[in-house]
Amino acid sequence: MTQLGDYFRRNLAQTSDAPMGLEITRAEGSWLIASDGRRYLDFIAGIGVSALGHGNREVLDAIAAQAQRHLHVMVYGEYVIESQVMLARRLTELLPRPLERVYFTNSGAEAIECALKVARKFSGRAGFVAFDGAYHGDTMGALALCGNRAMRDAFGALPGPVTHLPFGDASTLGKIDSTIAAVVVEPVQAEGGVRIPEESFIRALRERCDCAGALLIFDEVLTGFGRTGKMFALEHFGVVPDIIVMAKALGGGLPLGALCSRNEVLGTLSHDPPLGHITTFGGHPLSCAAGLASVNVIVRERLCERAATMGKEIVRRLTEMRAPEIAAVRGLGMLVGIEFRDASLAHRFVAATLAGGVIVNWTLNADQVVRLAPVLTVSGDEIDFAFGAIRKALDEIRR
Repeated sequence: MTQLGDYFRRNLAQTSDAPMGLEITRAEGSWLIASDGRRYLDFIAGIGVSALGHGNREVLDAIAAQAQRHLHVMVYGEYVIESQVMLARRLTELLPRPLERVYFTNSGAEAIECALKVARKFSGRAGFVAFDGAYHGDTMGALALCGNRAMRDAFGALPGPVTHLPFGDASTLGKIDSTIAAVVVEPVQAEGGVRIPEESFIRALRERCDCAGALLIFDEVLTGFGRTGKMFALEHFGVVPDIIVMAKALGGGLPLGALCSRNEVLGTLSHDPPLGHITTFGGHPLSCAAGLASVNVIVRERLCERAATMGKEIVRRLTEMRAPEIAAVRGLGMLVGIEFRDASLAHRFVAATLAGGVIVNWTLNADQVVRLAPVLTVSGDEIDFAFGAIRKALDEIRR
């Protein structure tokens, strides 16, 4: 272990008892370079953050230009900051009407918290609905929505009330009633095991929310910005939510979250009382400049269409392997889940794939499922390299 690794384990709070512990000194494109010089193919894109890969020149130039102008100058929402305004305008150009007003935060979990506050204030109701298998972040309100009871129970009483329903089962939607302020749903569950609902379920959910007077909140923290083969996953279902929550790829590699809604909904935060939701660093000028550059590259280079094509190829190749250890393969764009027969196989596969120079991970709420989420610019040669490591890892776990 290097001295830096020793400091990592002694001085940095750990999130698990077995962190990967790779000492990354540099990153470029689809690759991470460790302190020992070994290169690793990043096949999870920093858990969806690095959509353009690492070190995109346009994003770095935008960061440098903004850094020369100014960094933080005032709490979010008080001054007219060009990078904030122009990113908000660009997002509303890309989103369907009536999603027209943006509120920036530091992260996806913070944007979820803001969305919950907005829903309560706008509706005058207290309850929320979320789904089994859901993941919306780890702050207290977001954690209350989590569909994994084991993740919730360790922290005692959480904000609520929250009702959890089976994901994808339209027959249970009648439980959304006049006590519910909002329903929070991922159009594709990522940490739930890359679960892709039927279009009919999402449409029925929209209809039930309209009938009950509840807001519909789409959590597109991971599915946004081309990941599923569309700019936003909502485009696969023909449904417009009342609020959409974004983060991860939004910031082009820097911390940034946001929620977008119609004026009458988000406007409730500005009065009775004023300053109903405030943030010091949300919408940081540097993050917004990086985000605007990143979004423009995704659109100009048509990376959504590329994700759709390359994602289908990944699913095809996985399916054609017919590995007996694999129970199912699911994917939408470049968000792909490999479901193993049991969690131990999945964990061994992740370790063996890492040993082969490719980074993948299992999903938080379905640890028998391994997620693949390459950068949207991944090359055909890099996919070939990944499949070489995947085949070798499958051979390894059979021994």
